[in-house]
Order: sequence, then structure tokens, then C-alpha cells
Amino acid sequence: MAKARVLSIISGRYFLIDIKTNQEYIGSIRGKLKQNILPKVGDLVTYSLIQDDNVVIEDIEKRKNDLIRPSICNIDQAFIIFSVKEPALNLNLLDKFLVNLEYNNIKPLIVFNKWDLVEEKEKPSLIKIIDYYKEIGYQCYITSAKDNILDYLDEEINEKISVFTGQSGVGKSSLLNVLDPTLFLETKEISTSLGRGKHTTRVVRLIKIKNGYIADTPGFGTIDFKEMDEVSIADNFIEFFKLKNKCKYDGCMHLNEPNCKVKEAVEKGIILKSRYDNYVNFITDLRKEKKNDYSSLNFKSKRR
Repeated sequence: MAKARVLSIISGRYFLIDIKTNQEYIGSIRGKLKQNILPKVGDLVTYSLIQDDNVVIEDIEKRKNDLIRPSICNIDQAFIIFSVKEPALNLNLLDKFLVNLEYNNIKPLIVFNKWDLVEEKEKPSLIKIIDYYKEIGYQCYITSAKDNILDYLDEEINEKISVFTGQSGVGKSSLLNVLDPTLFLETKEISTSLGRGKHTTRVVRLIKIKNGYIADTPGFGTIDFKEMDEVSIADNFIEFFKLKNKCKYDGCMHLNEPNCKVKEAVEKGIILKSRYDNYVNFITDLRKEKKNDYSSLNFKSKRR
């Protein structure tokens, strides 16, 4: 049996590309697979040929990572696309993406897009924020689709599977058009009345660009921590984790504990205050979710 990558899934049909020959096929499933799971975009699968371009998927290889939203797996890195204007830079959502990607062991690369819309007087405060994310260890890019300045991203994309993600309306499809003008991906103007982008990307799919793949994913503006606990959230703020062992108390959650090095770093301006505020909000929201989940359980006595 041969091996292929799942490029997209539409109406129950699996669009595949053979790893060796680059031949494309349409796949289906007969019965249950060994893992008792369905293939998703990014999966490596083994298949057998039925006729012409139609194949049957026989098995799925073990996934090295797996995202629920967007629904994709086996990716090497994620380009988190955030606009600096129209819509305004959303640091709360950016930190949510970073924490989730760190938790899933996926390398984040932050793209601050629409720089061409920023006025000179607005740039110093934005550069200060961007520099902070660079200092704590993230690769950051300042881009504009209109300026055609994305050639330097080629090296990052080659021989990797990358996901383009971020909130709606930040220019993901426009950036992909710059990387490969032959794509002609659909783009639309921002909905000024709603302050967010219109939903232009409808399905998750892997697009062949240069010698790698990029996933174009539906825009979305929410992400949750349902698979994580409080310690996981704290430890995946990477600058918090570096200070963790210096706090007075083991298991310090950097909230109300005395002699907390994270809180001291915030007070000294070493840690960006918005990062800490977002962390506190995430912990608070998680506690509310857990409490609501517990209170919604319906316990019933059982009689034999």
C-alpha cells in the first residue's frame, strides 16, 4: 500500500496527495479504521487504489500533534496572523493562541500584519509590544500584503507543514495570495459595522506553496482551554515558566502568593502587564468554566 497526505475534506470525500509521486487522489473509507478515528487534514494515511483517481484509505499513521480548532494535525509550525489595525491588535486573543500552541508543542511564529495602515505616531507603542514578544523568544514578522514583502518567509515555509491562523479579517488569505499569486484566494473587505472580517475561508485545506504546505483555515475569534488545567496555562506562558522555580512556594500560581517572582517582574516592567492581566483572566475564566461544568451535571440515584 502507498502513503499519502490528506489535503482537504469536502462532503465526506478525502482529497489526498501521494508522498512519493505527488499524484492526487480522492479517497473514501470502508468500515472502521484500526484507530477508530476519522482522517483529518494533515494526516498521513496508507491507501489502496480502486480505479483511476479513486482510492480507499486503509490506515492512519500516529499524529505528532492534533488541533481541534482549526481541525488539522501533524503541523510543524503555526503562523499566527494578527493585524495591528483594522481590526486593532488583540493581545488577549494572541496570548490565547500562544498558550494553546505551546501546550500542543507547535512552534508559533507571530505575523503582525497591515503595518501599512499604522500612522507614525502609533508605531512606537506597537514596536514596544512586538519587541517584547521577540525578547521572550518568539519569531515575529511585521508585514503588509500590499507591499509584497513576504519573500523572506520562503525559507520558513519550505519543507514544512504550516498553519495560518488568527482572528477573522486580519488578512490571512491576502498574505497567501502574496506568497503565491496563482492561488487567487477569495478576499473581502472588513465589515465596518461589525468591526471584524467576513468569513471568506470556508474549509481547512493544505495548499502546496514552494516546497511546503500551508493550511488556509476558516477565520475565527475564540479559543478555549477546555483540555488544559491551571498549571498548564501558567507553564505555557514561557516567561512565567522560566521564573517558576524562583518563586518562594512550590506550585506558585502567580496570583495571591507572597514573594512571587512573576508578580515582581510585572511590577518592575520586565513582564508585559497585558501578558499578566491576560493570564489572570484565563485562570479566572477556566475556573468559571469548570464550576459551570460541575454544576450542570445531573446526578440521579440508581436502584437495582
